[in-house]
Amino acid sequence: VQLQACGGGSVQAGGSLRLSCVVNGLTFTSYLVAWFRQAPGKRREFVAAIEKSGGIPSYGDSVKGRFTVSRDNAKSTVNLRMNNLKSGDTVVYYCAARPNRLVRSAWSSEVQYNYWGQGTQVTVSS
Repeated sequence: VQLQACGGGSVQAGGSLRLSCVVNGLTFTSYLVAWFRQAPGKRREFVAAIEKSGGIPSYGDSVKGRFTVSRDNAKSTVNLRMNNLKSGDTVVYYCAARPNRLVRSAWSSEVQYNYWGQGTQVTVSS
């Protein structure tokens, strides 16, 4: 199983980036996929999650209204569109996956995810 996150980079505050997570080695349409982020010395923070059929995604409070998660099952890819970026969004972003059978209230728990990508750095300058 391989999760490949890409699309990170540097952007000015107020700008936008799109991250992508390409998943190989599992039945993508049976998996819940999430984004987390982690700053040095801090715990991973839930960003967003999307279930196998798309449905209604879930978002962390700090990104609601600014970030949008979507998936393309034909390409085994989950995208994270990040708008109105702030300096506090400067961290490493990780994608993660697990079988879709999970109550929605647990989507934000990192311990629920079996597979993780390597992370991609986002840097927002003011």
